Amino acid sequence: MTPDSPGAVAIAPPVSSGKFAAYCRLAKLDIFDYYLSLAVAWSLLAAPLRTDSTALAVLALFGLGMLCLVAAMTTFDDVTGLRDGSDAANYGPDAPLRKIRRKPLLAGTLTEREAIRFGWATAAGCVLLWGAAVAVAPHAPWWAVATAALCLVTSVQYSYGLKISYHGWQEIFMVALGLGLVVAPYGLLAGQVSGFALVQGTLFGLGPLLFGVYSNTNDRAGDAAVGRPTVAVLTTERGNKVFIGAVSAVESVLIAAATVTGMAPWWFPLAMLPVVALRVAQFVTGVVRGRILTARKLGTYTHRVSVVALVVTNVLLTAAAGGGA
Repeated sequence: MTPDSPGAVAIAPPVSSGKFAAYCRLAKLDIFDYYLSLAVAWSLLAAPLRTDSTALAVLALFGLGMLCLVAAMTTFDDVTGLRDGSDAANYGPDAPLRKIRRKPLLAGTLTEREAIRFGWATAAGCVLLWGAAVAVAPHAPWWAVATAALCLVTSVQYSYGLKISYHGWQEIFMVALGLGLVVAPYGLLAGQVSGFALVQGTLFGLGPLLFGVYSNTNDRAGDAAVGRPTVAVLTTERGNKVFIGAVSAVESVLIAAATVTGMAPWWFPLAMLPVVALRVAQFVTGVVRGRILTARKLGTYTHRVSVVALVVTNVLLTAAAGGGA
């Protein structure tokens, strides 16, 4: 898309002031939802490990690495969005609710070269920090290390390089990344992973997906124009609504299944009831009433409520077990 194209966003010349703030916006530091995986991983630990200095150091290193991971992922996503014109379409004059300042490349506060350098620098930072976390951790099971490595590689390649999200894997990636960011640090500290931990990791991963699908619905035209095959693009409007409803239902089914199979306590569905209620409200708001961006915002709130419910559940389980594993 050229500057004269219909609907194009005029890109201002790069400016030197406010670079730090621009990099923060490029890294999407205000969106902390993936970082909450550390709270879930911490709460899954046995009580003695929760205050152990080594365990806390591992979590701190992993958290800083995660900060770099998300910064790299969002940076390369913005670079690709600038190059193919999808960001210009999705943040253009026909989308007044979207704030162009969240896209420093479109706003002209950073150049593409600066963004690419920042993306690779933060990816390298993640490698160093996660490597330090593995070195310090009391355990280093191969699957935990492999999970962390896979999270890093696929995040960098999400919209750049292999462009995973441009080949129909976007929705699966969102859930898998959330799951990986829970079980990888937990595995480094516990040396194993339980069925309930996998359930909680999956529930955590469903959170980003269940606000991402509403973003994809809003961005359907722009994604279709650049060949980004989200479910919203690949299906009809009705099909997309069915998909959102199905994914929303999967969350409730997983909660119930964990209890029925004995992985979770009988009261787990009660602890997660606020999440289920909010998810229904989100579906009604976005799918029934058509307020897509409001539903997306409600999805971020629901995800955070889910994290609180999971942490409280794990703390209560530990207390009931007398502080053991």
